[in-house]
Amino acid sequence: MEEKRLSHIGDDERARMVDVSPKSETVRMARAEAIVRVGAEVAALLRSTGSVAKGNVIETARIAGIMAAKRTAELVPMCHPLMLDHIAIDGNLDGDRLTMQCEVRCTGRTGVEMEAMLGASVAALTVYDMCKSASKGIEIEGVRLLNKEGGKSGKWER
Repeated sequence: MEEKRLSHIGDDERARMVDVSPKSETVRMARAEAIVRVGAEVAALLRSTGSVAKGNVIETARIAGIMAAKRTAELVPMCHPLMLDHIAIDGNLDGDRLTMQCEVRCTGRTGVEMEAMLGASVAALTVYDMCKSASKGIEIEGVRLLNKEGGKSGKWER
């Protein structure tokens, strides 16, 4: 059995950016989510108006998530700067759970999982920021990759 290695650690045990130059360009896609438990009171506000004192929560979170996904390489040190072709952020309220999903696509030599997870995370943080005046008990949980496509590893689904 082949021993698994961390790709961002070189033989000299130093952090490194992976050389993706030998890889072929393929269409890459990743979808991730972050769950925000907003509580019954905030959920009722979101269901009735979609807004709090600071404005429309999901629309503001959508913009923040898109902006974050585009800046992933500035925030996560070993990520490659990518020319993203598509970013979509969607929010779905179910009970007191607001699930923020981020889908990212590009044609490139490396995957977009980090862009999708960062987009979902920042969207969730924006929900928290927008709603914290209405409730201090909001929790963010379950940031995770849902699925990815492209590259040598092909399709993966949770």
